[in-house]
Order: sequence, then C-alpha cells, then structure tokens
Amino acid sequence: MLDPPDAAPARPAARPGALALAAGLVRTARPRQWVKNTLVVAAPVAAGQLASWHSAARLGLVFALFTAAASAVYLVNDARDATADRAHPVKRNRPVAAGLVPVPLAYATGTVLGLGAAVAAAALCNAMTALLLAAYLAMQLAYCVRLKHVLVVDLTVVTTGFLMRAMVGGIALGIPLSRWFLITTGFGALFMVAAKRYSEAVQMEEARGATRALLTQYTAGYLRFVWQLAAGVAVLGYCLWALESGGVANGSLLPWRQLSVVAFVLAVLRYAVFADRGTAGEPEDVILRDRPLAVIGLVWAAMYGMAVADL
Repeated sequence: MLDPPDAAPARPAARPGALALAAGLVRTARPRQWVKNTLVVAAPVAAGQLASWHSAARLGLVFALFTAAASAVYLVNDARDATADRAHPVKRNRPVAAGLVPVPLAYATGTVLGLGAAVAAAALCNAMTALLLAAYLAMQLAYCVRLKHVLVVDLTVVTTGFLMRAMVGGIALGIPLSRWFLITTGFGALFMVAAKRYSEAVQMEEARGATRALLTQYTAGYLRFVWQLAAGVAVLGYCLWALESGGVANGSLLPWRQLSVVAFVLAVLRYAVFADRGTAGEPEDVILRDRPLAVIGLVWAAMYGMAVADL
C-alpha cells in the first residue's frame, strides 16, 4: 500500500559519531575486567620481590600488555558473538550486539591491539614473557572460534588464562614459581570459573541454549561438583604451602604464614555463598562489592604481607 502524499520519507538510522564509537570500543574492551590483570603481581608479591622501581616498572608494562591482549580478545569475541548476544537479556546491551560498534571495526581494533601487544612483548620483555603472551592470545582466540563449544575444555581454557596472568609477573622478573603457588592459583581460578558457569546455568535455566550453547551439555549438579572440588583443592594447596615450614614463626612475632590459612579459608567460604546462590555470574562484582569479602581479603593480605616481611 502506498504512503499518503504528505507522509515524510523514512530517515536512515543515524551513524554514531567518533566519540560514541570510541566510548563503545572502550566498553567492549571491558575496563571492569582489567582488575583481573592485577594477578601479574601475584608471583612477585608471593616471593617478596616487589620493592624496586625496576620491578614495579616491568610489572606495569606486563599489566598493560596483558590488558591490551585481553581487550583484543573481548573485541573479537563480541564481534563473533554479536548475533547470539542479542538473545541474551544482558549481553544484548553490549556495544557490538546493540549496533553501536560495527562488527568490522571491532575485528580491526582487536587485531591491532593483539598484534601490538605481541610485538611490544617481543621487543620490551624477555623471551619467555613474549612467548607466554603469544600463547595466551592464541589460546583465547582459539577459545572464541572453537574451544568454548567443547565440554570441559572451555573451563580449562578460561582457568588457564587466569593462571597465565599469575605466572607472567614471575616470569618477567625471573622468579622461580612454586608448585604450591601454581596449584592454589590454578584451582582457585577453576573454582571461580565453575561458579560463574553454575550461576549462568541457574539463572538462564529456560533460555540457556540460546545464550551459551554449551550450558545445555552441563548440568547444574556437575558444575556444582566442579566448583566444590576446585575450592577444596585450592584450600589444600594453600594449607600445604603455609605449613611447609613446619608451623614455626621463623623469627616473626607470630606464624603469619600459617595464620593466613584462616583468612584464606574464610574468603573461599564467603565466595561460596554467592556460588551456592547462583549469583557469582560476575566474579568482579562479587569481589569488589561484597564488603565482608573485602575485609577478609584485606586481613589475609596483611597477614600474608607480614609473613613475607618476617615481621
């Protein structure tokens, strides 16, 4: 049917301006997720080797490189998942899914960031750091393309990403990595990743196949088993590390290393409350917004710091 003569012609949708595009790209890079990259200081802090300006500057560089690499992966991931994200009640508001950032621009920006991070790591860091960053990029891109659709492998890849962040600081500074550090960090990461998947499975019970296809292959009971098992192994690893010195104070006023086990276990128990409720879908929100967990974390950090400093 023809429009009436006085009907105004339809206007094409306005294209976002440069400022809106820049803001959309920054949002797609997930600034709130950058807090995860502070894990690069984990190994140096554990070894008590974060006192010099040289070490701080090197870790700052590694933090920036991992942030660029992670942002590149987020941009590519959102470009690939734009259609699926539009079916998700929250993810449909992401800039790429909402049409604020064109898919080709997201791909191009992600490519530039990823290649830039890899080249900078090769030029400015030692060979092992550059290799680890390149492996992180390759693994995460493989995850975006295929591995996130493979049962259990998806949990392993995301967990390994956290573990790589924790390892890279020590590798950049030439610090040997303790087996207990790797076990505790790895299974602690798996605990949080499995709790996130469990929360998604609980919250998206009716539409989970449309939002994350792999959730149709997991059961809530299985994911609960995984995060409970991972939490137990992480606590066991930390206890073995803390008690490795035989439970003595080694010149300190109190055995801070052993006492820090209490705060560590309480932190795991507090986080498990949110995991059990199915509200741990955004780990950074749980960590940053829950005041009791923040207080427990500060107490643990104080005890750990005194253990490292032999106070």
